[in-house]
Order: sequence, then C-alpha cells, then structure tokens
Amino acid sequence: QLQLVESGGGLVQPGGSLRLSCAASGFTLDYYAIGWFRQAPGKEREGVSCISSSDSSTYFADSVKGRFTISRDNAKNTVYLQMNSLKPEDTAVYYCAARIYTTVQTMCLLSIADYWGQGTQVTVSS
Repeated sequence: QLQLVESGGGLVQPGGSLRLSCAASGFTLDYYAIGWFRQAPGKEREGVSCISSSDSSTYFADSVKGRFTISRDNAKNTVYLQMNSLKPEDTAVYYCAARIYTTVQTMCLLSIADYWGQGTQVTVSS
C-alpha cells in the first residue's frame, strides 16, 4: 500500500520551531517531487514548499520565505520541513504530497499531487 505519513506537528509558541517529517512507504520517493501544503479553517489549501526529485529546485510561498526550509533524505525515504520563527498565522493542518514529472512551481502553485498524506496539525499560540 502506497502511503505518506506526516509527523512532528503540535502546539508551539510564537517564535518557536517545529520540524515536520513525511515518510513514504510502499514506494520510493527518489523520482518524486515532494511538497508541503497547509489548510487553515475556512481557507483554501496552499502550497508552502516543494522540492524537486533531484533536490536541485525548491519553491517557498512568500509567507514562509526565510523561515522554513525543506530537505529530503532519500536513503530514509523521508522529506522534512523545518519551520522556524513560527507565527499564529502558520496554524493549519500540514500535508505532504508526492508528484512525479512536475516542476516545483506547478506542484506548489496548483496544489496537485499523485499521493497525499493524512495531515498533521500545527498550532502556533501563546
């Protein structure tokens, strides 16, 4: 069974950090672009950050540039989203997704993917 499983979400104070992990099972992520998306209550899903299969291209939404980084460890079949300087407006359910044969811009801007995880809640609050 092909699965993406997110972990690492939780409650953090403003200015704090979290690292989200996205682990794949049933398939290898080597040939897939991976993206992190989020959806807050009452809002549309948005692409936060995407990374190409080759690790050579990344995309970040303007709202997270300079605060979030994305990385992948193909040996562990896992992708990470390091989130620093978190703000209350970062509160959302975060999803990881995988798509083959895509650019990071297309994947993140159009929120399209072949596989989606179930999501992990991130809450930034004092």
